[in-house]
Amino acid sequence: MNEIASAFSAACRDEVEAPKPGNVHVFADGHRMTVRDFLRSAEAAAPALCKPSTPIGERILSAVEATFVAVGMNTNLGIILLCAPLAAAAESREDMHVALHKTLSGLTVADAAATFRAILRASPAGLGTARRHDVHGDADVTLLEAMQEAAGRDKIAFQYASDFVDVFETGMGALTSARDRGWPAPWPVVSVYLAFLAGFPDSHIARKHGLETAARVQGEARFALERYMNTANPGDALQDLLIFDQNLKAAGLNPGTSADLAVATVFVERLTHILINRRNNG
Repeated sequence: MNEIASAFSAACRDEVEAPKPGNVHVFADGHRMTVRDFLRSAEAAAPALCKPSTPIGERILSAVEATFVAVGMNTNLGIILLCAPLAAAAESREDMHVALHKTLSGLTVADAAATFRAILRASPAGLGTARRHDVHGDADVTLLEAMQEAAGRDKIAFQYASDFVDVFETGMGALTSARDRGWPAPWPVVSVYLAFLAGFPDSHIARKHGLETAARVQGEARFALERYMNTANPGDALQDLLIFDQNLKAAGLNPGTSADLAVATVFVERLTHILINRRNNG
């Protein structure tokens, strides 16, 4: 496994080790999925997702197919969609922002066609139809153009349309703040997850249960984030987080997009370290 694939697998492990309310983690499974499902999915998807010099659409489709072979269900479509262009960008020695912009700008119609097939294969909950560039039809625009069309209703699509602004600003900001406080694992990842959950209505919840429900969960997350950030020791917040977790799972609410964005953020941090090491080593 190459260093980018290893960074991807590690980012996925970091995410499942963090107590993320409403999502699967080592403190509690949920939504008929287990931690083992996610870890097996990460290991299965990593080689295809991070295969050097491979088109983005091919990476996405191959990683989704590998996941289904490993666990027989969709555990990581959002993670794959976010991390495929990040992995490709990291093959360059350029700054991540610069390389990612070039990667996204170079997306093709073939990338869109392969990604549409991957999305249909994964069949994510709440997948409906769109007036234009629907995944059920043939791709007639580039993957970037398709994501730009969906950006207003989906936070993962919005990352493509905005050069991953939420990951680099909200996500990395929360991660850096937790690191600066000296908080050990898994608490920096919890900080990232709560920053996303409190910052935006979760797209996965909105697709399945409507925007009003997603906004209500966002409000609850803001309260949880405030209490969490005001603790001197983040571990003191664990019980509150697990109660929030139980309530969300009892209601069938899974903030999957916030978790996907958390993985992408940790992946970016790990990729940035790889790029710095490459430059330092000539």
